[in-house]
Amino acid sequence: MQTEELKEFLSTPRKIFITTHAKPDGDALGSSLALYHYLLKKGHEPTVVSSSDYGMYLHWMPGSPSILCLPESREKIMKLLAETDLIFCLDFNNYQRTEHLADALRKATAPKVMIDHHLEPEGFDAWRMWNPDACATAELIYKFMDMMGDLDLMDKDIATCIYTGLVTDSGSFRYPNVTANVHRIVASLMDAGLEHSSVHTHVFDTFTEKRLRFFGLCMKNKLVIFPEYRAACISVTREEIKEYEIKTGDTEGLVNYPLMLADVSLAALIIDREHIIKLSIRSKGSFPANEFAGKYFEGGGHHNAAGGSHKGTLQGAVDLFMKGLEEYKPLLLSM
Repeated sequence: MQTEELKEFLSTPRKIFITTHAKPDGDALGSSLALYHYLLKKGHEPTVVSSSDYGMYLHWMPGSPSILCLPESREKIMKLLAETDLIFCLDFNNYQRTEHLADALRKATAPKVMIDHHLEPEGFDAWRMWNPDACATAELIYKFMDMMGDLDLMDKDIATCIYTGLVTDSGSFRYPNVTANVHRIVASLMDAGLEHSSVHTHVFDTFTEKRLRFFGLCMKNKLVIFPEYRAACISVTREEIKEYEIKTGDTEGLVNYPLMLADVSLAALIIDREHIIKLSIRSKGSFPANEFAGKYFEGGGHHNAAGGSHKGTLQGAVDLFMKGLEEYKPLLLSM
């Protein structure tokens, strides 16, 4: 499908299925809801679908009540997927990132549009807007509207959703892939009615007491620093997750705290999620977090922000992390 064909296709009202990766973060939901509001204004019938629940810190977003989630809405979701005219795949480029929706997406016959900024696309799309240098998929949603000649449709709701994606995936605009043009986009979002301080409050200042005390536990008792590698690690047991009633989204941002240390260039958060060990990996500067995650934890992501998993024990994941530190020691010490 060529760009002009897509424009022509979207010139007529369509049933549109919008989805993103499981356990969606601010960029995944921000991009999805921004596109949802934009397509509504164009006269389409869009539906946002998540293959899992998502963090309470995102439930305030305009359009959030309309999102359909698995497993609760499975029957309705499958019916919509069978009847849709077009599928937008946002902030992922591999079916497996959608977990319980993956097989149904793979079998769906409607053409797929992929808008994403992760490496190594699987290639399932009929049309794509893909740029691994973009700081967020939300940046590409803005560019998609621009390409369609529809920036005049920008309003407060769309701007709010795009900004949520930008601010969360860019580390509050501190990562190297934040360009001057990203800041120009934010300026235009403010012109459209964005209240940026309100977004910050909703996303970053809505901790529960238990979540705050959990972060305190991690900083006081769970954080281990390895000065000989310029690295740090936080490992969390399933018992601690249960004790502090940690829910989806509650560990968001925790992995970034060790990077506040001047002499730490690589940090990992390792969590026992009962059926699998999940890892979040962050780095500074030139250290390839995505390469590290791929080599040791079957993961990937961005240069400075990646994730992965381990099928063994929590201690096994920590041991594997330490093995990786030893191999990457020369690079870590050169930073």
